[in-house]
Amino acid sequence: MLLERINQPEDLKALAVEQLDELAAEIRTFLIEKLSVTGGHLAPNLGVVELTIALHYYLNSPRDKIIFDVGHQSYVHKILTGRKDRFDTLKKYKGLCGYIKRSESEHDVWEAGHSSTSLSAAMGMALARDYLGQDHRIAAVIGDGALTGGMALEALNHIGHEQKKLMVILNDNEMSISENVGALHNYLAKIRSGKHYRKAKEEVEQLLKKIPAIGGTLAKTLEKLKDSIKYLLVSGVLFEELGYTYFGPIDGHNIPLLLETLQQADHVDGPALIHVITIKGKGYKPAEADAMTWHGITPYKIESGERLPGSDKPSYSEIFAETLTQLAEKDPRIVAVTAAMAPGTALDKFGKRFPDRLIDVGIAEQHATTMCGALADGGMKPVFGVYSTFLQRGYDQLLHDIARQNLNVIFAIDRAGFVGADGETHQGVYDIAYIRHIPNMVLMMPKDENELRHMVKTAVEYEDGPIAFRYPRMSAMGVKLDAELVPIPIGTWEEVRPGKDAAILAIGPMVSLAEEAASRLQAERVDVRVINARFIKPLDAKMLDELAAEGLPLVVIEEGAVMGGLGSAVLEHYALAGADMPMVRLMGVPDVFVEHGSIGEQRQEVGLTVERLIDEVRSLMKPRKLKDVSIRAAAD
Repeated sequence: MLLERINQPEDLKALAVEQLDELAAEIRTFLIEKLSVTGGHLAPNLGVVELTIALHYYLNSPRDKIIFDVGHQSYVHKILTGRKDRFDTLKKYKGLCGYIKRSESEHDVWEAGHSSTSLSAAMGMALARDYLGQDHRIAAVIGDGALTGGMALEALNHIGHEQKKLMVILNDNEMSISENVGALHNYLAKIRSGKHYRKAKEEVEQLLKKIPAIGGTLAKTLEKLKDSIKYLLVSGVLFEELGYTYFGPIDGHNIPLLLETLQQADHVDGPALIHVITIKGKGYKPAEADAMTWHGITPYKIESGERLPGSDKPSYSEIFAETLTQLAEKDPRIVAVTAAMAPGTALDKFGKRFPDRLIDVGIAEQHATTMCGALADGGMKPVFGVYSTFLQRGYDQLLHDIARQNLNVIFAIDRAGFVGADGETHQGVYDIAYIRHIPNMVLMMPKDENELRHMVKTAVEYEDGPIAFRYPRMSAMGVKLDAELVPIPIGTWEEVRPGKDAAILAIGPMVSLAEEAASRLQAERVDVRVINARFIKPLDAKMLDELAAEGLPLVVIEEGAVMGGLGSAVLEHYALAGADMPMVRLMGVPDVFVEHGSIGEQRQEVGLTVERLIDEVRSLMKPRKLKDVSIRAAAD
């Protein structure tokens, strides 16, 4: 097998061009087999096999820089750069990362889990290269979905203005995660369906050169004629007007054509854009037929494409979407908004019931956030379903456009807390810190799926400004669902277990963990109160003051960053109140980036465990309390 001989890009160059299609077939088989066991991003990588081979065959990585936008299309790159033997560990704890990882290989030159960053990185690298008098080549691979992101368009504009020498590879498969939307998508579709104009343009240029020069006026007229030919042959020449030499569209699965085009683009003195048409999921029929489902996949049976059984319980995302759909039946003001993540947030289910009330803006979280503000100002009830990690991209809009104007926007923050296999680029552990300090915001988190349903109701009925609820990436707990949805009084906590020796303040999945810790401590005759601190902002000041008056030591536990989190808010409350503070310990995510693995492994790594919580409670017990517990135990 050819693949067995490929351990580094230089091994690839030992093959004849005629052998590369055979290698591509072997790589597809490798990916289909490996990901059937581990899961992962199958469809995106099946679509870029030939493109990645061509890039490494023509360029000289790592001297030449290949930048992958997002990185979930980088599996073939990993295979060709010495990591194929680690694919059994893909996305596992301490195993191969599912994205570009600089610590894994010198060939990984830029990390990204959020889309639309590659062109800015390429521009920065080109500037650094030229400042230092270097001459290596730079190629950025960006998808048509990522190109709709505002940051990509900003970079596209800057690169065209500066005229730095680099290659932009536009991988056009008509998909991001959801189906692509928007004017740019429609523009690319017109190019795909139009005639290939470059040959005609070159023929016109050759014709003009053959005409003897007889004056500047005629020359200018002929130049205008040449430009007019471009507009005649295609529906638009956006990229050339922006300053790029445009190549394409070309077949992204034709390796000789890819190599020829790379060579032509390499000779351009300035930025070149190669428009490559690929098929997402190519070579595996289930993935080609449903690229959206097979974008990121759990283990499956190769022969049938049947996914192996997982949890039979609905996800928190599905519970949210079902509840929102139920409420939208009675409230025509409710509209759902997504930034190219309808399936991930389960809002595709809302869209099936209300197709005209689901707004997909593409990969454009900043635009979505501000647009929601204007929707609210116009009398609608916008609900922006967004991953915690992606809402970070709309922070300025959240602060400046929504909260400052106190607009009644609802944020459904999905994937809050650890996210498992997607790892550090996707961890949802920072939203508490970047939301709770913003004036006018309300932020809450449910202990289970039943409480989530009531929080959706709470948010929809709230009229006084922006409100957000966050929920984890996990299956529902299986608790009984109330028949009637009722709003929760803003800023109220819930005592889920009484106790008089110590108290645990917990949010989200940490509530059940706290209950287990309290139950085990009860066996030691330590009586621990468990409080569901479901409102992160505003805090339940009344309950906090009562706890201080009782003198109970507190442990605050959250699956979020300790710095700026719920625990910080509790300490701030006591400091500002000027009252006697109880002893307080904080448990959460420390000041580190937590890598990929299972959610359980990630919690274990940072100490968010029942055992650690029990130890924290024990360490906080005052000597007199321990004495009282001992006396009670003896009396019993």
